[in-house]
Amino acid sequence: MLLAVPAVLPAQSGFPPTGTGPGGDAPAAAPTMPPPSSGLPPATAPAAAPAFADFPDNPFPFERGNSYPDGPRGSGWYLGTLKLAWVIAAFYAWLWLGNWIAGDAKSLNVRPVFWNTVFLAAGLLAMVLLLSLRFFWLSNLLAIGLICGTAYAFVRERNERVPANARLLDQRHLKSLGIRALAAVGIHVGGGEVLQEALGPPITFIGRSDGRGGRARNVEKSRGYLASKELIYDAIMRRATDVHLEPKDDEYAVRLRIDGVMYPTDPFDRATGDAAVNVFKVLSAIDITEKRRSQDGSFAAETEGRDVDFRVATQGVRHGESVTIRILDQDGSVSTLGQLGMRKKLAHRVSEITQEPHGMLLTCGPTGAGKSTTLYAALNDLDKNVRNIITIEDPIEYKMPGVKQIEINTKAKQTFAGSLRSVLRQDPDVVMVGEIRDKETAVVGCQAATTGHMVLSTVHANDTVTALFRLLDLGVEPFMVSSSVTAILGQRLARRLCPECREAYEPSKDIVEDLGLPPGKVKYLYRAPVKGNDCPECGGLGYKGRVGVYELMEINERMQDLIRDKASMKAIRAEAKLNGMYTMREEGLLLLAKGTTSLDELQRVIK
Repeated sequence: MLLAVPAVLPAQSGFPPTGTGPGGDAPAAAPTMPPPSSGLPPATAPAAAPAFADFPDNPFPFERGNSYPDGPRGSGWYLGTLKLAWVIAAFYAWLWLGNWIAGDAKSLNVRPVFWNTVFLAAGLLAMVLLLSLRFFWLSNLLAIGLICGTAYAFVRERNERVPANARLLDQRHLKSLGIRALAAVGIHVGGGEVLQEALGPPITFIGRSDGRGGRARNVEKSRGYLASKELIYDAIMRRATDVHLEPKDDEYAVRLRIDGVMYPTDPFDRATGDAAVNVFKVLSAIDITEKRRSQDGSFAAETEGRDVDFRVATQGVRHGESVTIRILDQDGSVSTLGQLGMRKKLAHRVSEITQEPHGMLLTCGPTGAGKSTTLYAALNDLDKNVRNIITIEDPIEYKMPGVKQIEINTKAKQTFAGSLRSVLRQDPDVVMVGEIRDKETAVVGCQAATTGHMVLSTVHANDTVTALFRLLDLGVEPFMVSSSVTAILGQRLARRLCPECREAYEPSKDIVEDLGLPPGKVKYLYRAPVKGNDCPECGGLGYKGRVGVYELMEINERMQDLIRDKASMKAIRAEAKLNGMYTMREEGLLLLAKGTTSLDELQRVIK
């Protein structure tokens, strides 16, 4: 009889007792020891049960899966749900950060190939640590530290390439992030000034045709939103009329037109510039996916109790997309003719012409000469309660209470000529047409002027006589021009010298003779400071604001005959001077003698 003697193995071995081999083979030989005496015969002693629970736990567990408290140790999925979700989230965070580093390094030209390679290698090494180390959360800390350390090394290098206000993870940036995060949940720290510094300048954007601010809210968290606010607010504070964003190889150049002259300002890095362009396009309801063909739109803003409108025009250029923003400050518009800088006698005469029951007053000059501003000022001098005033504009630049303003829409086939025909059926007393640019508009305007309406409009021409011949070149008959046009006002805009920092100097005799000034009458002329200027009044520019330089040509009976006879420009100009017309050069010399502007500025705007 074969006795069943259990095999005794060390408990630390982790294996069950050895039984019979495969196929019913005899048990493997093993040293046996008799069990302790139990008082029973050996044949009736119970055999040891081969149970896993009898063995101690592994002192070095390595678990990644789910386990159940009531079940065996380590049962469930091998991949834990929470840990798997954490790994996937970490992977997508790594992808997002890598995409940002790739775009930022390329836009700033901060060794893009090197940093892309380094960040990819750091990500792969972090993934190996995450999946191979025994302690899961420790491996996470090591992987996060590796990724964040690599990203911080890149940020340190890119911060050396950008202005101070565009640096990341410095004291200013971290403070701003903290204040903005607390403000988002209703906790305001540091007082109003500190909060405003973190949130940006006090300006609120209003999207096109979106009074509830939906488009503005869509871009509030975008990358270029704060930079866009700072740019527009700075332009308004510096009295700029236009903002130009011009792409280059590695940056976006920014220039402001102040008093008719372009001034460069701090550029954007390429990534920030692209983001700012997208902000302006979203606000203006412009297609952000289209970057080659030209587009235009508009939006508005509120700042410090002022309403400001903006016209946006985009154009694809060699290095990207150029954007021009025209600033239309409603509070900065001219209200009367007297504020334009006209001589009192000239302003009075222009006002008398606009008060006449019929006729046509044209203003002429190049783009940016202030023609529309002059017409707005003339309309403000009229009594809107007793006159029906209608304007046709492209687009509406300034809002005028008491005036019916119409904006043309070429896409809807609404033109100046078609709108003017419609307006004439609404019994107007005064009609302002934004621009005469074709024969149809010119003919309808001349007909309106001879049928009991006062017509105000603009023409692109260098001077008054040239503007007169511009109408003839458009195809208007000479007899119609002579009977409809009352007067033509030519103009330029010259910068005013800052009264606080202008310098007086004694001109040489040669300058006095060249200008045609009477000897001994003008002892001093004025100019902008020659050396460094830190005047707070003008911001160091030497000029503040602009003044108009005009020439008014009134059409008398003799000139009407010359126009009908198709006389030369020289004959018409001579007759206008005999009629008392001051040329723009003569008007400019009066401003020069008064110290209103400088000789250099006068020579810049009047040739």
